[in-house]
Amino acid sequence: MIPRFSFLFSLLCGWLASMSDAPAREGNFDESAVPPYTLPDPLKMEDGTAVTTAQQWTTQRRPELLRLFEEHVYGALPQADWTIQTELLETKEDALDGQAIRRRVRITLPAFPAFRGIEMLVYQPRTAPAAPVFLGLSFGGNHAVSTEPDLPISTAWMRPSKEKGVVENYATEASRGTESSRWPFAEMVARGYAVATAYCGDIEPDHADGWKDGIRGAVMGSDHVWQEGEWGCISAWAWGLSRMLDALNDVPGVDASRAAVVGHSRLGKTALWAGVTDERFGLVISNDSGEGGAALKYRDFGETPAIITRAFPHWFTKTYTRYGPNPQQCPVDQHELLALIAPRMLCVASATEDEWADPRGEFLAALAAEPVFVLLGKPGLEVTEMPAPDRSVGSWVRYHLRTGPHNITSWDWEQYSRAADALWKR
Repeated sequence: MIPRFSFLFSLLCGWLASMSDAPAREGNFDESAVPPYTLPDPLKMEDGTAVTTAQQWTTQRRPELLRLFEEHVYGALPQADWTIQTELLETKEDALDGQAIRRRVRITLPAFPAFRGIEMLVYQPRTAPAAPVFLGLSFGGNHAVSTEPDLPISTAWMRPSKEKGVVENYATEASRGTESSRWPFAEMVARGYAVATAYCGDIEPDHADGWKDGIRGAVMGSDHVWQEGEWGCISAWAWGLSRMLDALNDVPGVDASRAAVVGHSRLGKTALWAGVTDERFGLVISNDSGEGGAALKYRDFGETPAIITRAFPHWFTKTYTRYGPNPQQCPVDQHELLALIAPRMLCVASATEDEWADPRGEFLAALAAEPVFVLLGKPGLEVTEMPAPDRSVGSWVRYHLRTGPHNITSWDWEQYSRAADALWKR
């Protein structure tokens, strides 16, 4: 258990700022008060050279942008032996009332035995010989995303939540199924998809000193002094998604070559970064990811770099905190992050009541990424105006604005399923 002062710090940050279900009302929420801004051109090199061919993008501009995001926003992974070892903990042939196969897979790193490992939960169709897979992290553990009563309760550190049955930073029996509305496993399996998930805290606990008990501590040592440009927590979580994808190659009945990465809120930021750094993900999905995710940072609306780095500096590389007073000093904005997913498929989603995440800023970022997709032979949003609520627009780059609060719902998943259908089942 973390010390009392760290507990209080985590509690205050978790409830009073950034990407929670009830964020503090700090920041600008008046559209008419957004100051003018100019976005960097994703098709212009740092030296001013225009990018006019797919080869230039692939060999020059994309590596340059990736480096800039590593140096200034998320941090770069160190060179290390990331070879995984997998252990099948369980196969349940009649899960979800006989609709699915359930597997639990433990992922460890032989090169770093101090890492506690990731327990991945997989639901997959019983009849499909090789199902495409949606892969994402959860906030509350495998026992919380499913209503099945026989799943083990996570023993990892968690943010305190009376509502979700987390007492003194650890889950209890009351935690079971508390996040199941966000994970429609039965519906996805019925559509022919596998869904794989794990608790983000297995990779790294989400508090200021959580790195010491996660993968970063296991690799860097618990006495490490963090430097600018080194990996933050979002990079660590994204690393975990890639290791889960590695492990899915060993799961029968799952086609890891047809994988979508999905995430909500801070795990939406993580899904985007995982999709950028691991090009094996053919579909990348950002659900209400906001600042540090799909929303433009140069646009002063809702959460800002100053707010998020004050509350959660551990999510990013140390460098990112310097841009709090003036986000436009950062050499990249989030439309360029979305552009790094091209030419793979992208879904960006917002919610009408989630002003904190700046839905318009998320739409504008997807729109501004369009030229890169077009250069690489794929359509962008194909619209210029933000759509009405509860309508999805675009074919290869997709955007929707759902009615309601900061959440991920079955309706959101329906839109992502349709995107996957278009990509893999046509």
